[in-house]
Amino acid sequence: MKRRSIFAIVGSVTLFLSGCMVGPKYVKPTVPMAPEFKEQPPESFKESDGWKQAQPSDQALRGKWWEIFGDPQLNALEEEVTLSNQNLKVAEARFRQARAMIRFNRSAEFPTITTSPSIANERLSANQPYFPQSLANNGTGSYTLPFDLSYEVDLWGKIRRTVSASKEEAQASAADLQTANLSLHAELAVDYFELRSADVQEQLLDDTVKAYTDALQLTENRFEGGASPKSDVAQAQTQLDGARVQDTDITVMRAQYEHAIATLIGKPPAEFTITPAPKTTLQLPVIPVGLPTTLLERRPDIAAGERRVAEANDQVGIARAAFYPSLVLGASGGFTGTTIANWFSWPSRMWAIGGTASQTIFDAGRRRAVSEGAIANYDGTVASYRQTTLTAFQEVEDNLAALRILEKEAQQQQEATTSAQESLQLFTNRYEGGVDNYLQVITAETTLLTNQRNDIDIERRRMDASVLLVKAIGGGWNVSQLPTL
Repeated sequence: MKRRSIFAIVGSVTLFLSGCMVGPKYVKPTVPMAPEFKEQPPESFKESDGWKQAQPSDQALRGKWWEIFGDPQLNALEEEVTLSNQNLKVAEARFRQARAMIRFNRSAEFPTITTSPSIANERLSANQPYFPQSLANNGTGSYTLPFDLSYEVDLWGKIRRTVSASKEEAQASAADLQTANLSLHAELAVDYFELRSADVQEQLLDDTVKAYTDALQLTENRFEGGASPKSDVAQAQTQLDGARVQDTDITVMRAQYEHAIATLIGKPPAEFTITPAPKTTLQLPVIPVGLPTTLLERRPDIAAGERRVAEANDQVGIARAAFYPSLVLGASGGFTGTTIANWFSWPSRMWAIGGTASQTIFDAGRRRAVSEGAIANYDGTVASYRQTTLTAFQEVEDNLAALRILEKEAQQQQEATTSAQESLQLFTNRYEGGVDNYLQVITAETTLLTNQRNDIDIERRRMDASVLLVKAIGGGWNVSQLPTL
């Protein structure tokens, strides 16, 4: 009977110390997919008609997603971003800071034990008004070695919710790190393709300057032979000068993209150079976008938003726990002696044990205000999570539409460029035969240059849209990569 009583007491104390948990139970918020919120997103993206859907066997987007573009130099630069980008280091440091807060808050689940040994010697004045005077002494010695224990019983789940909230914030910080990682790698890819487009534009303008130089020589020869007026020479010279200006101007844009890439990989622009490669053939990849249901699992910013909703839910529970009493158990023990000789003797032992319960009776609405603020913060994080989801769907649709439309536009532009080349050849032949004036040739040359630059620009936009689509679907990331902590 005595043993059963002990077990019953121990069980009761354990149940008492475990307490209950006040506050709302967390339910993952729904996302807006229609006039009313549904649990499931639509079956497909609006702009994905005819697009390749992701299959379980797809290996295109796994971690180093930039490798799908097939450019070794881009791959090398992307690796340097991972190692040296300073903004990425900031995000990584914030994640480590959030992870450390878990250990800090978890420590409240255990008792705190402290000690403060002291040795003191005190002489009291014999002229103090002792009552009776016979108790006057010449001082005392004190040797103390105390151990103090303090433990707050988590009756209402405040400590457990605090630990849970810190875990969720750490997971959100981990998702923030992945968002920064994805954004920075995508930014470098866009800058790289912009730079390569500038290389192609510069090569085109170099060739154009050479062609216009030859045209100027032709008009000068015809003028000297009396076959053309002086105005043809002036027009050819003006056209050549304009082409030279465009050729020079493109180098400004290229230099800026090169400097941006240097900064992204953590190098001073003065120490970084990318060799021009105008003959580079850019590879437009096939990107498996998956279904809207998978987007919620593949976007790290959506995962971060959802984790912060869970954290805000725990903050509501923490605020509600303040309405209930708190219980702190305390104990102290140790040795106190008058000399070193009797410091650790059995009669020098001392101890105390007890508990303190506290309850706020009146605070002029402070706790209620904190609770209402926590609820408002929860509502705000839910709205932010849903807005992030809507933005994610928009970005996927935008870039799917861009790629689909630009593919058609590229074909149309190629046909226009071919027509412009034929037109220039016809007008050049007619000019050399004396049928047309030089203005017709200049107009045809300008039209051809504009169409050739449009060809290059559309390819640049298609590459940029490909990168942005990869970014929009989360790259190779998945919510399963969030740390469990």
